[in-house]
Amino acid sequence: MIAGKSRLSPLSANETFPIAPDWRQTWLLLDRGSWGFENIEIISDSQSQFLRVHYPSGSASPIVASRDGAPWGGAQFYSPLAVGGQTRMRLRYRLRFSDNFDFARGGKLPGMYGGDGNSGGNIPDGTDGFSTRLMWRGDGIGEIYAYLPSSERYGTPIGQGNWQFSPGQWYVLEQELQLNQPGKADGQLRLWVNGQLVVEESDLVFRTVDTLHVDGLFFSTFFGGGDASWATPRDVYIDFSDFSLTTVL
Repeated sequence: MIAGKSRLSPLSANETFPIAPDWRQTWLLLDRGSWGFENIEIISDSQSQFLRVHYPSGSASPIVASRDGAPWGGAQFYSPLAVGGQTRMRLRYRLRFSDNFDFARGGKLPGMYGGDGNSGGNIPDGTDGFSTRLMWRGDGIGEIYAYLPSSERYGTPIGQGNWQFSPGQWYVLEQELQLNQPGKADGQLRLWVNGQLVVEESDLVFRTVDTLHVDGLFFSTFFGGGDASWATPRDVYIDFSDFSLTTVL
């Protein structure tokens, strides 16, 4: 369930995220909004190293873990750009769902953020932040899950159903975000899955002030959803590798 191919825009400066024992220092993680490091391990195979994120049976969102005493599953942190905020960026990474992965009702995947990196029902006002995580839904249906000033109670689904994930297969995800000019609805979001364009959305508003920029990687992944109906029915994991953030010309 993938759309036709499209050429990617030309790139400029590139920031990579090496996976090594000291990765938490080299990725310049912010203190705020971080949790779940006990669920992350570094795995090596014959070709590369990657982060394996675990989701214990019965785990869902941080809200469910805090409120109901469910296991903490997944992880979250913000990694800011060393070069400072930009207006047009591309995030690239690879992921693979475990062979036994049950997509259940859905869950979150990494994306980009600006400002406060709004999530968890904190709707942006145009001056404080935004985020553009991905989601999987039931049966592996994919979407961009964006927190925008136009969002209502939670994030806004974009491109839902334009592609579909399967367990045990590596995917290359490339998300390109271009901020709007304040006062205009000319922001853009694009997403390529394995080199094929699956989302191309324009006329978006991310901000109302020019002091808000794309600030970096929002690594956020868990099942849910704000209640236990989103929880994973079994112990599963997702492998992540080859993260990069690149300015787009």
